[in-house]
Amino acid sequence: MKLQRVGQTVAHEVEITGRRGSVVYARIDDQEISAILQRAADGSLMIRIGGNPTRVNAARSKGLILVAAGAASFEFRLAQTGSARPRSGFASPLVEAPMPGKVLKILVVEGAKVSAGDALIVLEAMKMETTLYAEGAGMIAKVRVVAGQMVDHGATLIELSPLRDSSSGESPPPGR
Repeated sequence: MKLQRVGQTVAHEVEITGRRGSVVYARIDDQEISAILQRAADGSLMIRIGGNPTRVNAARSKGLILVAAGAASFEFRLAQTGSARPRSGFASPLVEAPMPGKVLKILVVEGAKVSAGDALIVLEAMKMETTLYAEGAGMIAKVRVVAGQMVDHGATLIELSPLRDSSSGESPPPGR
């Protein structure tokens, strides 16, 4: 995927190339890196690259990826690459918990159509509410949690599927 830091014009190609235990291998542009990841009790990650540890928190919100690394913070968005568009109509088919917390509200139901920026679910973590939004158009395939449920960082909350292509010649069921 290509990520662009908000406020800058340069986009960087980022790819996770492998994982072995707590070591993650990645390629950023043409540079190969490896990092050791350790989960902290508060849900953040300790990342060690070249022996230097840094505490990192990340979350997705309205098409942005928000990252706090040590004392620095960054905002990234998926970079636009010419006329290429995701075939499925959304960036990720899974909505995952950006941190451990409690599911406060589920704002969608299975089968509902959503557009980019639609609110999907509200989590509470460290006495703060976080609303997670759809990254693109799709349909709610499965809601995997219930209100009041405690979830871990990375837990799958909602599964999305692509909308049916109206140009395929399929017609909607009668009465719609």
